[in-house]
Formats: sequence, C-alpha cells, structure tokens
Amino acid sequence: MKRLSISSLLCAGALALGTMGAAHADAGDSPVLKRIQENKVINMGHRETSIPFAYMDDNGKPIGYSIDICMKIVEEIRNTLGDQDIAVRFVPVTGQTRIALMANGTIDLECGSTTNTLTRQQQVSYLPTTFITGTKIATRKDSGINSADDLNGKILGVSAGTTNEKALKAYIEENNLDTKVVEVKDHSQGWLALETNRIDAYGSDDVLLYGLISKSKDPGQYTVVGDYLSFDPYAIMVPRNDSTYQRLGTAVVAELMRNGELAEMYAKWFEPGPTGINMPMSDTLGTAFQIQALPQ
Repeated sequence: MKRLSISSLLCAGALALGTMGAAHADAGDSPVLKRIQENKVINMGHRETSIPFAYMDDNGKPIGYSIDICMKIVEEIRNTLGDQDIAVRFVPVTGQTRIALMANGTIDLECGSTTNTLTRQQQVSYLPTTFITGTKIATRKDSGINSADDLNGKILGVSAGTTNEKALKAYIEENNLDTKVVEVKDHSQGWLALETNRIDAYGSDDVLLYGLISKSKDPGQYTVVGDYLSFDPYAIMVPRNDSTYQRLGTAVVAELMRNGELAEMYAKWFEPGPTGINMPMSDTLGTAFQIQALPQ
C-alpha cells in the first residue's frame, strides 16, 4: 500500500477543510440561507384567497402576482446556494398567523397581500413595495351603503389582523357610528358572510374586494364603494435581522423593476387578469417601480 507523506496528508486535510468551507460559503452570514441550505427546502407562506396576489387554482396550487415574484426569489436562492434541488414547501397563512409564522422561523417568505407597516417591522422585514392599494368596503348594490358613513346601524365584516380592520374601526370610532364589527379569519369567510346576508358590508383593500367580486356567484350584485380610508403598500415579507437574505430578495425585486419583468407580471394579473380584474397600473405604482429599481 502506498504511504502518504505528512505533507501530503496536511495538504489533503487543508483541501478538505477548504471544500467544507466552500459548501457553506454561499450562505454567508445569513441564518435563513443556512437553514434553507441544510434543510434543502424553502418554506413559502401564502394566502389562499387574496385574489389576484395569492390564491388557489382549480388544482389546489397557489398562484398569483405575489407567487410569481416569490418564485423569482426562489430561483436566486437556488443559484446563490448552487443547489437547484432545493424544494418549495407551500405553507398557507392568514392575516392572523402570517406575522407569527415569519417571526418564529416557520416560513422564509410570505407571498400574499401584506401591508408594510412600521409596527410590523418590529417583528419582520420587507422587500420593496410591489403594489399600492387602500381600504374600501364592498356591499350589495341594493344595500343603501355608498360610503363608510352609511355603515351606521349596519354590520361590517373585517379580516382579523389586517390594516383594514384597524382603519375601519378607527373611522367608526372617530365618527361615532353605531356599527357592529364582525371579525373573520380570512377573505373567503368574510365574503361568504356577505353572500349569505350575515353582514351588510365587507372591508378590505379595494383590489382584493374586486377580486372577491370577480369570483363570486353573482358579480353584478356587488360593488366597491367609498373613499380610501388608508393607503397600503404591499411588499413580500421576510424574516427580520437577516440583512444578507433581505438584500438578496431586494436585489431580485429591483432587477424585476429595472428590466420590466415586474410590469409584465402586473399586466398578466391585472390588465385584465385571469380573474376578470382590469386595473391598469396607476401612476403612483409606476413611479414606485422607477424609484425602487436600484442600480446594481
């Protein structure tokens, strides 16, 4: 048997250590990337009824504008870690669970219709703004409700844990309206309550309301009314205190804005989208894309 010299063994050991280091080098100092690398899976949180951002298709697969953006981030994670076999595990979340599941490490990305707020940034972080909307209310056309002021003596449904819930409750209190507010766990439950006459109106972001109407049994029966009660910048949510991981996602979104792909994704889902929504990109959102298209 051929003997190896001490120098050969030292060289081999150094090479092995170097190889081991290289296997983890691409994850850098990112706890999230290291977790993904070790588990070989990206846990993607998603909403199930946030049309057209994240919802289930006829085969039970998550689809939508936010899902498309997140899949681009998944591509970059795989490329960065040099592992195309990293899987995606879809994890359903609601307005009540999404922050906690991100904060405790259950999900690595949250792809839905989440508003970036300073309060939430105490627990999670966000990528650049990918949509701008605001709080309005949906109701039946024959309800007599034309604005939030007409909610006096009515029953209003809101999704618990959302900025819409906060904005509507604040408006009701400030204007001394006698309105009963019913909290629901998600948009599908709220819409069912409206369709079955258990509530008189349902409050959410206007784009989500239009999406719910487009998927309802009788779209012509419903309308979105009132002025904006809040402005809500949507963004993909990521774990807090991981600047390397957040920068990776920011770089992906900025590139999509810079090369025009994000505008194409928007057109795919909104102009008109597969759900029947026809919302051309606003000047405000177009300007936001230009500002956030950071140079490399």
